[in-house]
Amino acid sequence: MSYEQQRELIFQKVRDFSGENFDALALEVFRFQAAYNELYGRYLSLLNVDVQKVKSAAAIPFLPIHFFKNYSVKTGSWQEETVFTSSGTTGETTSRHYVRDLNFYKKNTVKGFWQFYGDPADFCVLALLPSYLERSGSSLVCMAEHFIQLSRHPQSGFFLKNTDELVEILKKLQTSKPQNLKTLLLGVSFALLDLSEWLTSNPSILQSSNPLLTVMETGGMKGRRRELTRAELHGILQPAFGVEAIHSEYGMTELFSQAYSKGEGKFHPASTMRVFTREITDPLTPQRPGKTGVLNIIDLANFDTCSFIATDDLGRVGEDGSFEVLGRMDNSDIRGCNLMVG
Repeated sequence: MSYEQQRELIFQKVRDFSGENFDALALEVFRFQAAYNELYGRYLSLLNVDVQKVKSAAAIPFLPIHFFKNYSVKTGSWQEETVFTSSGTTGETTSRHYVRDLNFYKKNTVKGFWQFYGDPADFCVLALLPSYLERSGSSLVCMAEHFIQLSRHPQSGFFLKNTDELVEILKKLQTSKPQNLKTLLLGVSFALLDLSEWLTSNPSILQSSNPLLTVMETGGMKGRRRELTRAELHGILQPAFGVEAIHSEYGMTELFSQAYSKGEGKFHPASTMRVFTREITDPLTPQRPGKTGVLNIIDLANFDTCSFIATDDLGRVGEDGSFEVLGRMDNSDIRGCNLMVG
């Protein structure tokens, strides 16, 4: 069977995946990528991995995430439709995630959101993402833009520095008809903090309780504010917006799928995503559930690049598959395999 025939056969399973028999599909994707992803295949070879002897998803070797900064990560040979890039300081090498099928990425983000919140078309989507809008290549902006396009509400949109307009829309939505209109305010942490401080100093602007508003932070101060723990951040935002909980989105340039937290401190991955941990001082040794380690992520939606990513995020994974994000490893703590560097 040719590469294209195999790709179409397995990709159809990924497109239609509902969450059942994750291990079986992960192993199928693993063997396909081991055969046709030159970079990943070379990495496996340097680790002396016998692909046919890998029998479970947890035993699949994970590609260090920094390879997305230095290499073109592709399974097969194809022309990208676009490239997602990470943010970074001046002179810093950023990650590049080549996108073969942008429409598939968009559909997958909707599928993941629907799993936890329902149809994004049912929300007025307000995106407060200044640091992402000020550069090109953001996968988060692409996702938010797609949700805005799907939204049935005419006031859905992006907000950069027009805070007054955003506050006015939030105020109108609280009292608009019908009363059951749901609103999603998706924002980067520092921008939500700025807005919350403005609301706190003007307490009469919004009602004290807004049960139909979902405030969702995407993390990251981007050097604009002092770093806070997630608990500290949510403790500030929650009373300012009059909501019972602050929701969170976990995603990154190197992933096509997202995970969501509804404020309980744990993220729940989309059906195409599964999270594991590895030991901090030994990147090739799995960590037990409930113990702090470094997150390894399987993202089946990364079908045309690499679905098996060793991140630099510290966390814990629960028995139910949910996970916590506790921070990032400092460079001095990284004990990664630099077999292909140099």
